[in-house]
Amino acid sequence: MLIAIPIIALFCWLGLPFFVGATALLAAYQSGAGPVGAIVVGLFVGTALLAGGQRAIVAARSPQLRAAIILLFAAPAAIAGYHAIHGLARFSASSEPWQEAFAVVGAITLGATAWARMTSASANVDRRVLARSSAPPIASVNQDE
Repeated sequence: MLIAIPIIALFCWLGLPFFVGATALLAAYQSGAGPVGAIVVGLFVGTALLAGGQRAIVAARSPQLRAAIILLFAAPAAIAGYHAIHGLARFSASSEPWQEAFAVVGAITLGATAWARMTSASANVDRRVLARSSAPPIASVNQDE
């Protein structure tokens, strides 16, 4: 169980892009795109959603709007974390209260991880955008004059 927790943490913080990508994958497969086409569609849609969310966070000026966008990404991660840890806890914890306790801790941990990752990713993008837009032009200094 301890080995599975980091793997779950790695995939669950991408809750919303993963769920939307998986839905697009299934829809593409059902419409006749084939397995390879469906995988390409799912990866493209999930990646586009993640990149679009990060761009929206950077573009949002209001802290409340940024928090709302980040919450759209963190809430599905917390839900996925709850269910994933609860499923693992059924194998290791014998009593129902302990299973719920582990699941709640997993939900909080994975929701906080998604929140932190979306915040830090948008801060990195924000710093790069600011560095490009507000950097003073480099003046060439001629020492002979």
